[in-house]
Amino acid sequence: MLTEAKKQKLIENIKLYIKKFLSDSITDLDESGTRIMINHFLTDVLGYTALEEVRTEYMIKGTYADYMIQINGKRHFLVEVKAFSLNINESHLRQAVNYGANEGVDWALLTNGKQFDFYKIIFEKPIQHKKVFTVDLTDSSSLKAAYDIIEYLAKDSLQKGGLDALWNKAQAMTPISISKQLLCPEVVAIVRKNVNKAYEMKFNDQQIQETILKVIAEKIDLSGFKVPKLVKKENTPKKNPPPETNVITSVENPEV
Repeated sequence: MLTEAKKQKLIENIKLYIKKFLSDSITDLDESGTRIMINHFLTDVLGYTALEEVRTEYMIKGTYADYMIQINGKRHFLVEVKAFSLNINESHLRQAVNYGANEGVDWALLTNGKQFDFYKIIFEKPIQHKKVFTVDLTDSSSLKAAYDIIEYLAKDSLQKGGLDALWNKAQAMTPISISKQLLCPEVVAIVRKNVNKAYEMKFNDQQIQETILKVIAEKIDLSGFKVPKLVKKENTPKKNPPPETNVITSVENPEV
């Protein structure tokens, strides 16, 4: 969603946030102190304009959400902050989801300054929610993945439909979505062809589809099963055209 230059700038800003706020020197911080961290994250990291686009203490039916992110009057997602010293729990999530449901906002970010949980609020009866991602900026082993996912929340991404793209990505990789693709006629035909060739048999599409459905639905003992390695296809370099024939050229310093 971001240009390469903007992506690199985002990564640099996340690293600065980690260096400034997530060092070992900070171990205990109350909610008001944590909000100072989140102010920095929303403005200096994600790129939203303070006050205008980062609305603090946003009133929702007599209560207040910590932040509402809005651009040109359109509300995009709310942010609920908990103390740095607290672990995010189910009651915190219910609070954030209730705020979004009461205000008609589709997205909620729940954070304690180091862990960031992002939720899609689904307006059904009853109201549902789905965690789209969670990142922990204190976990150095997962920072690369964190950079890639936080990109979708940046202002420049959001203005280009970043939240819709993020939801599509989350939906595409669910087990039910992949299961539908495995059962589609095109995939069934490929599996049938490979199975018939490997075992010198003649199974039909219906038999293959029924077996794929069993693979999806039933628990299978995979002990001793090795997942085949995916081989990345390399682009075949273009061959140089053959030298022209029957053409005489004259050069003073021919290269050998």
